[in-house]
Amino acid sequence: MPTNSGGIFDIEIKEKRLQQLSMQAENPDLWSKPSEMQKLNKEKALLEKSIGDWKGLKSRADDASVLMEMAVEASDEDTFQEAKTEILQLEALAGELEIKKMLSGELDANGAYLTINAGAGGTEAQDWAEMLFRMYIRYAEHHGYKPSVLERTEGDGAGIKSATILIEGPYAYGYLKAESGVHRLVRISPYDSNARRHTSFSSVFCYAEVDDDINIEVDMGDVEVDTYRSSGAGGQHVNKTDSAVRMRHIPSGIVVQCQNERSQHANRDKAMKMLKAALYEKEIEKRNAEKDALNATKKANEWGSQIRSYVMHPYQLVKDHRTNHETSQVHSVMDGELDDFIYAYLRSMTATDSQKGA
Repeated sequence: MPTNSGGIFDIEIKEKRLQQLSMQAENPDLWSKPSEMQKLNKEKALLEKSIGDWKGLKSRADDASVLMEMAVEASDEDTFQEAKTEILQLEALAGELEIKKMLSGELDANGAYLTINAGAGGTEAQDWAEMLFRMYIRYAEHHGYKPSVLERTEGDGAGIKSATILIEGPYAYGYLKAESGVHRLVRISPYDSNARRHTSFSSVFCYAEVDDDINIEVDMGDVEVDTYRSSGAGGQHVNKTDSAVRMRHIPSGIVVQCQNERSQHANRDKAMKMLKAALYEKEIEKRNAEKDALNATKKANEWGSQIRSYVMHPYQLVKDHRTNHETSQVHSVMDGELDDFIYAYLRSMTATDSQKGA
C-alpha cells in the first residue's frame, strides 16, 4: 500500500477548504439564508466524508503493515494470510477512492435523473425497459441512495413504455452518467410460445439534478404543458384527477413528465425543475462537446448503437462495448451490481481526457 496516497486525494487542500466552510457556517448573516446554508452544508458533508474515508484507509493500511511485520518476524502463516486478506481489501477500497477522485465534473456530486424508454418491439422491449428500471432501483438501494419514481408509463400488457427516476445521494450523477445510451438484451422470450431468441433495445439517459439557486431562464411561451391521469396503483387520489404533468420544451425537443405527487401543482413544480435540469445538462454538453461522451451515446434504439449488451441465451454475458469490460454474472448485474462497469467507464474517460491533454 503506497504511503504517499494522500497527494492523490488532495487531503491537505480538502482539510483547508473544510476549515473555511466551518468558519463561514459560524457567520450569523448566513443563518438567515437557508439556500446558501444548505449548499454550504452539502459541500461540508462531502468533504468530511472524503477526508474520513482517506483517514480510515490510512489507519487500516498502517495496521496491516504492522500485522505483516509481526507475521514475518514470527513466521506465522495464519497472521500472514490475515494481513494479506486485509491488504487486498485495502487495495480495492483505494481503487474506489481513486474513482471518486475522478468525479471532479461540475455536477458529478449531485443527484441524478434517469429516464428509461423502451425501444421498438412492443411487449419485448417494454419488459426489457422494466428490467432496467428494477436494475437501477436495486443499484440505488445497494449504495444507500434514495430512489423516487417521478413518472412511469405502463406497457401494453407487460413492462413499461417509459419511466423517470430521481436518485438522490452524493455523486449519484457522477457514477450513473456512465449508463447513458442504448442497452441491448438477447434472450429466449417468455412471451414467445415457440421459445425463440429475441433481441430487444431500451435507451437510458442520465442528467444531473441541479440546485435551486442555478438561474435557468425558461420562456413559458416555448413550453407545451399537458395534464393527464396518472397510471397504475397509487392510492385514492391517483386515476381520479388529471394531476400528472407533461412538459415539452419546443426549441430543444426535451420532454419531461411527473406523476408521483398528489397535486397537479406539485407535479408541475417538479416537472419544471426536471426541465431546467435537462436544459442545464444540454448547455453543459454544448460547452464541453469534445469532452462529453453523452453526445456519442444518444443514439437510436437499434442495431449497432448499443453501449452494452446483456446476453442470456445461448450463453451468459454482459459486455460494455465502450470499455470491453465483461462478466458472465448476468443475474448479479440485473440485481444492480454495476460498479465494475461504471468504474471501467470512468477510468476509460479519464484516460481519454489525459490523451487529449497530452
